[in-house]
Amino acid sequence: MNQQRPTKKTTIYDLAELAGTSASAVSAVLNGNWKKRRISSQLAEKITRIAEEQGYAINMQASLLRRDKSKIIGMIVPKYDNRYFGSIVETFEIMARERGLFPIITCTLRDPELEVEAARTMLSYQVDWLISTGATNPDRITDICVAAGAKSLNLDLPGSRAPSIISDNFGGARELTRRTLLNCGDRFGDLSPLLFIGGRASDHNTSERLRGFKAAHEELGVIVDESHILACGYAPEKAVNALQALADREGALPRGMFVNSTISLEGVMRWIKGSHHFSDDAPVIGCFDWDPFVALLADNIEMVRQDVSGMLQSVFRIIDDGGTALPLIEVPPIFDSHAQ
Repeated sequence: MNQQRPTKKTTIYDLAELAGTSASAVSAVLNGNWKKRRISSQLAEKITRIAEEQGYAINMQASLLRRDKSKIIGMIVPKYDNRYFGSIVETFEIMARERGLFPIITCTLRDPELEVEAARTMLSYQVDWLISTGATNPDRITDICVAAGAKSLNLDLPGSRAPSIISDNFGGARELTRRTLLNCGDRFGDLSPLLFIGGRASDHNTSERLRGFKAAHEELGVIVDESHILACGYAPEKAVNALQALADREGALPRGMFVNSTISLEGVMRWIKGSHHFSDDAPVIGCFDWDPFVALLADNIEMVRQDVSGMLQSVFRIIDDGGTALPLIEVPPIFDSHAQ
């Protein structure tokens, strides 16, 4: 019985002979180290083309040689555990692919060291752009990108060394607070100050929302009780603990609440259900975040939706324009049309 002999595998020596160069030059090109060897771009492109024609498995970095840009765009995100960041990731991928870009995304769990590790790894794949979403130290990421010759943008949380696209946290919080105060007035007959819960006072978004929260109270002539500002963090259990501590201290709680995210809202609802503190009448809540399932909980919760599409349109407008942009772009959030 005749057996077909396996086709001889192409080696770097075969490629070197076809390209009229040395095996070490071929190896440098295929490993992406050709610039360090001062190999000309013409020879690098020739070797890459021949390797592709011969079916040789090419290192990913080598495949970038034939174009000025890698067409790879990276994004780091802090969490996948709410609709806001999930929507950012999904919309980012869609918009990137519409432009012929290949998106790479990784979750860094709000860990500064993971952010740096992720940024450096993405840069090793020669990303053209790196989008830092909700980074704990966006300027550090920008410095790493600048050193690698890549461009960067900040999304959700601003930095000072690269263009930043964020929600209008002040304007959105002021309007959400105004609506929640008026809803309280309609339900309970008076404009009593709200409780603020969730987020970290040290981060930009929370501090701006607090500013809007206080501005709305002032505009309506309501005095804010500073002891009712519970910027306790984002985790649900932190909201539970903060509410319980306040109830232990004061007994009665405000009948209106400004909740800083759906993550914090999870803790608020858990505490309300477990404590039976509002068993007679549910509090009026305004949440600076959005999830359609919240509408199934009750009719006393109003949400503001961050304009993910508008924010990412601004991101890609900057990328399409080559990086010229205002240092800070604030995108107004979206309120439901049926609300006040």
